[in-house]
Amino acid sequence: MTRMNTTLRPLQKSICNVTYIYMRTKLLYAFTTLIMVLPLLTLSQTPVLGTAANFVLFSTNGAVTNSGISHLTGNVGTNNGLSTGFGNIDGVMHDNDGATAQCATDLLLAYNQLDSAIPTFFPAPLLGNGQVLNAGVYFISAATVLNGNLTLDAQNNPNAVFIVQIEAAFSSNANAAVLLTNGAQACNVFWKIEGLVSLSAGTSMKGTIIAHNAAINMNTNNTLEGRALSTTGAVSVDGVLSYTPIGCGSPVLNGPTAPVLGTAACYALFSGSGPVMNDGITYVTGDVGTNSGLTTGFNAVNVTGTIHSQPDTSTAQAASDLMVAYDYLNVLTEDIKLLYPAAFGNDLVLTPHTYLLDAATVFTNTLYLNAQGNSDAVFVIKINGALSTSTYANVILTNGAQSKNVYWKIEGATSISDYSSFKGTIIGNNGAVDFSTGVVLDGRAFSTTGALTTTAITATMPAGCVPLGLNGPTANSERIAVYPNPFEATLTIQWNQQHDEKSTLSLYDVLGRLVMHAVLAQEENTIPAGHLPAGVYFYKIMSEDKIIQTGKLVSKP
Repeated sequence: MTRMNTTLRPLQKSICNVTYIYMRTKLLYAFTTLIMVLPLLTLSQTPVLGTAANFVLFSTNGAVTNSGISHLTGNVGTNNGLSTGFGNIDGVMHDNDGATAQCATDLLLAYNQLDSAIPTFFPAPLLGNGQVLNAGVYFISAATVLNGNLTLDAQNNPNAVFIVQIEAAFSSNANAAVLLTNGAQACNVFWKIEGLVSLSAGTSMKGTIIAHNAAINMNTNNTLEGRALSTTGAVSVDGVLSYTPIGCGSPVLNGPTAPVLGTAACYALFSGSGPVMNDGITYVTGDVGTNSGLTTGFNAVNVTGTIHSQPDTSTAQAASDLMVAYDYLNVLTEDIKLLYPAAFGNDLVLTPHTYLLDAATVFTNTLYLNAQGNSDAVFVIKINGALSTSTYANVILTNGAQSKNVYWKIEGATSISDYSSFKGTIIGNNGAVDFSTGVVLDGRAFSTTGALTTTAITATMPAGCVPLGLNGPTANSERIAVYPNPFEATLTIQWNQQHDEKSTLSLYDVLGRLVMHAVLAQEENTIPAGHLPAGVYFYKIMSEDKIIQTGKLVSKP
């Protein structure tokens, strides 16, 4: 018996080793499979927001209120209560209507999906302090506080989804922040809170917050790239910046179709009927003229384009084309009505849409036009009344927005005050257009009927001028935009037509000496020019060994 046991031991040991290796392999396979499946599980648990995705602030049952100056992109409303205290927002206000009823239904469905998501991680109730979380479903059973920085790391997966389930109240300490890294997107971040949400001053949040049967309070200088939605509870904000996230299949905003300016696009300053007058040293890139009256006070040295001192065939065609553009804008249906025309500007952020201000409008301080990365996006701002601005009013283009894609239709007089910076094409109807000292216009200014006056300004016509040919009514208008004029550090040469990649720019001083030569290989070319002394220069653009455009430029002191 002893001899038999001795003989069997090696066999038993061998069987045990095989079993151990088999079990270890099975466990390793199972673990690897789990790791591979987790992202798929997470994606499958992503809630569908439906129409709730259009709201930046919403309560199914409760008041939605604002104090201070808040800047909001997205709809705001409640399905049972009132929205009060809001100024102009980049969205539509909805209270107790069909849109809020649908939003309430969609919000409940999204909440239920988040509530039933299967947790994969169970962190402590103190979030932040440099903590880094990867994609997954996080479950916290107690009241939770965000302190310092919390980083959500997508690990280079733009589809990575983060769901945080908090079964009690959620608050943040002052200046706490949620940070996104390695491809993480706010549109893929969701917070399901079973209690009061209270964000202290300076907090920066990312993602969609859904509070269940509880209020949401956002305080001064809070930033939310996402949404604040409550199934039952008040939503209150005080001087915040909050905007619905883009990405994750959200529609790309193109704005409306731009009006066709025709030959009017070759004018920087023009009136269909009324004098066009200048006082002081004004620099213009583009034609200047009127189809009824006189054009006076402009110095040809400072105008890169043609000064039509009297009506001619070019001004007649421009007047006709201008009315076509005006008629189109006049009947264009707005997407968003800005409710407080007397409080326009004030750091308001607009995205590509057609906007309506249904009264005389006062533009104070700064307006941001955000193209959301779409350089072809169009902005149309319709004003049913006069437009006036504060001193130093400023239109700022962000995230790819271009002045050539911005249009202002104004029913009445336009008055742009001293040292303002304005962007886009102004079409004033039956009203004078006045630019005061030091205004910089990156665009065009038109009046269908009314005087147009300038006082020591700089106006640069954006791209869009397409001449009708050497014998046509816009024979002297540029086929290539050369700007700014006057220039300082750089010159930009932008083609409005097909061109030879070996085209060149030559720049000469007043004595005819060549001072700069550059190849124009791109559609838009930016050339350093800061080394040139102040003064007047003449340029020549050649393509395929032919001179295709010449003009005059001024270098600032």
